[in-house]
Amino acid sequence: MEEKLMMTLKAARVNAGLTILEACKLLGFGKDTLIKYEKHPELVKKAKRAKLSEVYAIAEEHIFFGNK
Repeated sequence: MEEKLMMTLKAARVNAGLTILEACKLLGFGKDTLIKYEKHPELVKKAKRAKLSEVYAIAEEHIFFGNK
């Protein structure tokens, strides 16, 4: 069985070469919201997950969004 490589939201952002403020501008989120999502990824709703995946250029299934 193939194991998926996962990364945290913060790691995905850093890997994309974005600061918090740069990512917020592209995502349309406030700074506090993005920090909250990075600390508590289980709070990210499905629609926002797709946007994060698009902006960070990483498949959604490779970003850790908490326990499922």
